[in-house]
Amino acid sequence: MTANRSPGTIAGPAGSAFHGFLGRGLTTAAFCCLVAAALSIAGGRRWDIALVYSEAIGLVTWLVIDLGRRALLRPDPQTYWPHGLRGVLLVVFAIGLGFLVGTMIGDAYCGCTTFEWSGGGRHDLAQALVITIAAGAAGSWFFYSRGKDRYLQARVALARRDAAEARLKLLEAQLEPHMLFNTLANLRALIAADPPRAQHMLDHLIAYLRATLGASRATMHPLADEFERLRDYLELMAVRMGPRLRFELDLPDALRAVPVPPLLLQPLVENSIRHGLEPAVAGGTVSVRAGTRGDGAQRVVLLEVDDSGVGARAAGPIEPGFGLAQVRERLGSVYGAGATLSISPRPGGGTRCTIALPRQP
Repeated sequence: MTANRSPGTIAGPAGSAFHGFLGRGLTTAAFCCLVAAALSIAGGRRWDIALVYSEAIGLVTWLVIDLGRRALLRPDPQTYWPHGLRGVLLVVFAIGLGFLVGTMIGDAYCGCTTFEWSGGGRHDLAQALVITIAAGAAGSWFFYSRGKDRYLQARVALARRDAAEARLKLLEAQLEPHMLFNTLANLRALIAADPPRAQHMLDHLIAYLRATLGASRATMHPLADEFERLRDYLELMAVRMGPRLRFELDLPDALRAVPVPPLLLQPLVENSIRHGLEPAVAGGTVSVRAGTRGDGAQRVVLLEVDDSGVGARAAGPIEPGFGLAQVRERLGSVYGAGATLSISPRPGGGTRCTIALPRQP
């Protein structure tokens, strides 16, 4: 009786394989104990003798199958079990060998002739074979089914992870053109009105696109890179808005390496500028901060984007097209229910958006 493990691309390291081997052996031993108990109660046989016979037959059968399927036969990559007839023949051979060797071990323990147990009665050969075949087949099917189920679960988890990464890439592809078209429209207007500022804006656009190209190859990047991209973006917007836009970026050194999805904060900064600062005659300040809250297992990373503009209510309803909806999508794809996005009035005027992320170990 044996179990399987998933193929190499999904299976764990060698230590996990050893623990799996040990776990299958212990499971087999426990199953044999149940068989021995049933034989002892139903057949009136001595418990210790029934246990020795059952454990010897069961463990020998399990060892032959578990070692045979790895060393002698080519296993199915999905179930790690020999394909088709080879698997059936392996089980039949293992049950037969386990029955013979296990019976000899039991005979040696009790000092009986083969198939003869305590009490002087001759053990029914047919009954012993039926019990061995039934127990061996049931145990083999149990381990086979459990292993295949684990393999399928691993494949489903892998498919979900791939789908989440593809969804993040799609969202990023939607966000990038949106920002780029807005910037190019502003740049076009500046070329005629203020060529030096247009040149300055173009330099920042090139720096931003260079950083974006590097980040596009990954689904996660350090928080430090996210802040650098925000700096390039805000520099672009500062060229367009002039002194009406001021910005502050605050990232503690301890949080620079925290992984986040690319372009997580930029939609919030865009909303702050569009709905908070642009409607305000004097403009205002956009602040982006990172920090933590709580301790131990309750510790979370806080990312705040706030502005000193007119506030969400004064600016009217915020359109979700390329802003809040995308941020929530990205948080849900990466963190599930472990991350939150909240929006609240900023003390002193304006709007504050706060993202709470589970702290990575």
